[in-house]
Amino acid sequence: METRRLQVLVELARLGSMRAVADALRTTTSTVSQQIATLARETGAQLIEPHGRLVRLTPAGRRLVEHANVILSAVEAAQRDLSPGAEPSGTLRVAGFATALRAHVLPIVATLADAHPRLHVLVREHEPAEALALLAEDEVDLALVYDYNLAPATPDPAVAGVPLWTAAWGLGVPASEADAGPATSPDVFARFRSADWIGNSRNTADETVIRTLSSMAGFNPRITHRSDSLDLVEAMITAGLGVGLLPMGRPTVPGVRLLPLTDPQVSLRAYAVTRHGRSDWPPLALLADLIRRRARHDRPDGPDRPGEWPAP
Repeated sequence: METRRLQVLVELARLGSMRAVADALRTTTSTVSQQIATLARETGAQLIEPHGRLVRLTPAGRRLVEHANVILSAVEAAQRDLSPGAEPSGTLRVAGFATALRAHVLPIVATLADAHPRLHVLVREHEPAEALALLAEDEVDLALVYDYNLAPATPDPAVAGVPLWTAAWGLGVPASEADAGPATSPDVFARFRSADWIGNSRNTADETVIRTLSSMAGFNPRITHRSDSLDLVEAMITAGLGVGLLPMGRPTVPGVRLLPLTDPQVSLRAYAVTRHGRSDWPPLALLADLIRRRARHDRPDGPDRPGEWPAP
């Protein structure tokens, strides 16, 4: 049952003649008659009957007009909601890693509740592979993910994204370790060749970085502990369980020292990723833009231009 035929029936109920309907819809009387006849066949009911030189609606026709008014109003509302200039409304599903959610999404959600009360944001914490799988299955609308310059993500032609920020990472070690002064990343790793290493329990990129730099330093790391919580990684280091990667810009607990990793540098790269063709949806466009703005404000050294995911 096409909405254009319902519109013809509604106009017939309002104007009372097929000629008047044809004039209002800029079509022919024959086309109006065909549309009504097709609608009658689809519903299996007689919708109009002769009334002098004109026609009038049957009881079934009047009842269908009642339904048609509801249906056409709903279609018009949907078109308003989905148009690029519409007021953001509906449910927006976001999946991302904890740091991005805590620093960039949750503060925005708090302000959206006042500015856009018809917009409801659902938040799920997931590591990149998990978030991208949910995006592929259409379980979420926006994925906030990351990779490392030494462990770049594999491009996926089904999604599109923009860089948000970059952040330098270092090696977290016990605070009791003496400062050996400036050194290359392989030199830093070589100092801990006999240590246990702490990897990420839900993302293999951290382990790839550890194994890459360890290989450059000439040893195979013994990764014995795993955690996707930075707080727990610090607690493990403080407890003497090993060493692990940590972001340089994050304050650490007193028992942890951060050693810079340079030559090569270790950089985390964050991205906002969506499915192709979805980015113009008003709620998604609004949140993605607010996240980009917040990321640029908080990290002025990060990317400030549209790009592809993963970044070259």
